[in-house]
Amino acid sequence: MTNPQQGVSEVTTFFRKGLIGMVLACTTALPALAKDISWIYCGDAIDPVHEKAIQDWDAKNPDFKIAVEVVGWEQCQDKATTLAAAGSPAGLAYVGSRTLKEFAQNDMIVPVPMTDAEKASYYPGIVNTVTSGGTQWGVPIAFSTKALYWNKDLFKQAGLDPEKPPTTWAEEIEDAKVIKEKTGIPGYGLSAKTFDNTMHQFLHWVYTNNGQVVDADGNIKLDSPEVLAALKAYKDITPYAEEGPTAYEQNEVRAIFLDGKVAMIQAAVGAAFRLKETKINWGVTDLPLGPDAKGKGTLLITDSLAVFKGSGVEDKAVEFAKFITSPAVQEAYEGGGAAGLTPLRPSPAVDKMVADSPYWKPFIDGIASGGPEPLFTDYKGFQNVMIEMVQSVVTGAAEPEAAMKKAAAALEEYK
Repeated sequence: MTNPQQGVSEVTTFFRKGLIGMVLACTTALPALAKDISWIYCGDAIDPVHEKAIQDWDAKNPDFKIAVEVVGWEQCQDKATTLAAAGSPAGLAYVGSRTLKEFAQNDMIVPVPMTDAEKASYYPGIVNTVTSGGTQWGVPIAFSTKALYWNKDLFKQAGLDPEKPPTTWAEEIEDAKVIKEKTGIPGYGLSAKTFDNTMHQFLHWVYTNNGQVVDADGNIKLDSPEVLAALKAYKDITPYAEEGPTAYEQNEVRAIFLDGKVAMIQAAVGAAFRLKETKINWGVTDLPLGPDAKGKGTLLITDSLAVFKGSGVEDKAVEFAKFITSPAVQEAYEGGGAAGLTPLRPSPAVDKMVADSPYWKPFIDGIASGGPEPLFTDYKGFQNVMIEMVQSVVTGAAEPEAAMKKAAAALEEYK
């Protein structure tokens, strides 16, 4: 007699084998799913240039798909940081290069080493903005420099030559003084609000006087004659600036200039595009130089693509980051300057842009002698120290030398 349990077991085994076979057959027949490489993208929408480049890259890399998440500027970097800290990092994110050292120290991102040819393709100093400890930690995607804008009508109204902007700090301070005394209009727009670009604006003065905040080995160099001279110049020009400069950040100062209510500001090329829409008779020139200057200068500010550790697609994310910032894509993204970005690389297209629109020249010429935004392990801590230093001098709460020495000591904690 056949054992009933044995019969049931044989039938069960038959169905199990059949089911496994069907599953394997179906699995074999289905195409492999593409792996997502998530990109935290700062802004209100994907730039059309990037949208097309993503489509091109996806088509050439069918096993991977770029999944863009657009996040507003104010929340963008915080979101990338939060995801990484929670153990679910994005593949890559658009970040301020100032944060790269902090991310690297906390083991949140992977290196993005560059070949000598890749480094040489950029303007001098650009690669330094993403380099810490001799390693590149991001790929530059956006770049900004500054130049001096002046209102020619206000110069003329004050009895100054409208075609002769200042070339030194001493001339700049004197011109601001004359304009304020002769017209009652502020001669210079000074940014001193509790805002990141207060530090940026001051660093332009540091780099136009051959100064440093930190050297390549991470040593604090703020306590120096070059930086002290910059702080003294800030103190000297304050009486001829807009009233209450601690209430203004650079874009608010720019708005005053666009309204014809301040004679000089230092600003990015985006101001030139806005000035075209006004009736202001304006000019733009190199940033005035301090007494210790060794050449033209400016602060080199970049935003970068950082590749986060632990996403499982790090190598492909690095590959994509380099593709999306490659010369052809980047040139289209910068769009002849319409976005207010200084080009990251020299090219015939840049040469033509300068020839067609000469106001571009000072934004390019300052790069070679410019300096990078300093990288610290606690960037916000560094930023706050610098802002406090500037504000204490502008408000008269501290003398320049005392403010500088206090700041230099405080920065040791964040290097």
